[in-house]
Amino acid sequence: MPVSLFTGNNNLTYDKIKTLLPWLIVVVGLCCMYVPTFIDLFRDTWSVDDNHSHGPIVFAVSLWLFYRKWPEMLKAGVGHKSSIAGWPILIFGLMCYAIGRSQTIMSLEVISLIWLLLGIGLILLGTRSVKVVWFPLFFMLFMIPQPAIIIASVTMPMKVAVSYMAEQILYAAGYPIARNGVILQIGQYQLLVADACAGLHTLLTLESLGLLYLNLVRHESFMRNLIMVILIVPISFTANVIRVMVLTLITYYFGDEAGQGFLHGFAGMVLFLSALLLIIGADALTRTLFVRKKPAEQMSP
Repeated sequence: MPVSLFTGNNNLTYDKIKTLLPWLIVVVGLCCMYVPTFIDLFRDTWSVDDNHSHGPIVFAVSLWLFYRKWPEMLKAGVGHKSSIAGWPILIFGLMCYAIGRSQTIMSLEVISLIWLLLGIGLILLGTRSVKVVWFPLFFMLFMIPQPAIIIASVTMPMKVAVSYMAEQILYAAGYPIARNGVILQIGQYQLLVADACAGLHTLLTLESLGLLYLNLVRHESFMRNLIMVILIVPISFTANVIRVMVLTLITYYFGDEAGQGFLHGFAGMVLFLSALLLIIGADALTRTLFVRKKPAEQMSP
C-alpha cells in the first residue's frame, strides 16, 4: 500500500522548508554579493577614512533594528500578496551593484543593498511588511560612503561656522581668543579646527543618533516628531561647537599636550554626550508644548 511522503509531521516539515527556502536563497545570494563589499569597507573605507568611521556603528545598529522588527515584519506579510513594484526595484538594485562593483564606486555598491532589500521585501512579503521595516532601511543610508567632493563642499563651511561660534562665545566670556579662518588663537596656543571636529561624518553620526532616538521613543504626535527632526540639525551643530570650546579651554588651561590627549581620548565622548543631552532636553521641551488634555468626559468630576 503506497504511503504519502508528506503526511503528519512530515507535511509540517515540508511546509517549513517551503517557507524558509526563498529566504535561504536570498541570504546565500546576498552573502555571496556583499561579503566582499563589507570586507573592503572594513579594511579600507571605514577603518582608514575618518569621514566614514561611523559606518560600522550604523551597520550594526541597522542589523539590530532588522532583528527587532523581524517577527512583526513576517506577521504583517501573512496573507498579503507580493507587490509587483518589487521587480523593477530589484533589477535597479542589481544594476547599481554591477556598476558599483565593476567600476569601484563604493557608494553605488553599498546603496544597491538597500534597493535589493526593498525589492526582495516587496516581492516576498508585500507592501505592509516593508512599511514595518522602513526605518532600518532608511537608517542604512547613513553608512553609505560619500564622494570626496561632497565631503569637501560640506565640511569647510561647517568648520568655519563652528570656529566662528566657538570664538564668539569664548570672547564674550572674556577669553583672549581670535580666529583666522578655521584656526583659533587662544593665549599662546593655536588650534586648527580639523575635519574630525566639525566634519560631515560628525554631522551624519549625530543625525543618525537623533533619528534613532526618535524611532525608539516613538511619539504619537506627528508634529512633535517633525519638530524634533528639524531640531536635530542645530543640535548637531551645537554639539560640535561645545566640543571645540571644551578642547580650546583644556588647551588654554592645561597646555597643548593635554588638549591633544583630550582630542584623541575624550572628544568623541563629549560630542555624543552633549548631543544626547541636547536631544533629550529638546524632547522634554516639545513634550510641554504637545501635552494633550484629556477629554472632558474622561476627567473625573
